[in-house]
Amino acid sequence: MRHALLLLVAGLLVAACGPKNYDYPYGREVDPRNKELILGVGDVVEIKVYGQQGVDTDSAIRPDGTITMPLVGDIKASGHTPSELRETIKTQLANFLKLAAGNEVTVAVKNWKSYRFTLDGEVGKPGVYNPDHFLTVDDAIAMGGGLTRFAKRSDVVLFRSDPKTGQIREIPLDYDLLASGKRLDMNIYVLPGDRIYVP
Repeated sequence: MRHALLLLVAGLLVAACGPKNYDYPYGREVDPRNKELILGVGDVVEIKVYGQQGVDTDSAIRPDGTITMPLVGDIKASGHTPSELRETIKTQLANFLKLAAGNEVTVAVKNWKSYRFTLDGEVGKPGVYNPDHFLTVDDAIAMGGGLTRFAKRSDVVLFRSDPKTGQIREIPLDYDLLASGKRLDMNIYVLPGDRIYVP
């Protein structure tokens, strides 16, 4: 009886220490490189209205999510793509100007500041990062100085907020598996507002 009990305990310990089953649907996460940017606070947009004088402007998105444009005034920009903002501007300008076919409105991102993510826990340099291009989890951790020797490498978690519901979901990651290329699906792109926690 005692021998059987010892075998059971040993089996449980082996199971607890064995490889984890990462069955999260990583492939469903967004690849931001294939989508139009979502504007955010701090971004500077360059607006041009061809054939019109005194309307062109460069405007930074303020903390309340708006920009100010000649004639139109304040416009909500945060949370919208440049294309969506362009259509809003065209609609608003129609109240003040007669836009002929040649009076095209363009919106370009001149300074991209809203891409920020946080690294917490056992990384070399915890903090908020603001790179000028999208990074994968591996690149983001490297930017933060890599993992410390105390890090629980198989228990990394990426916290991501749903833009529609605000609900936070936890994405489990094994750093060694994704960094080695054994689980490339885990090496997802970090999105604005993400938080990577390394226990």
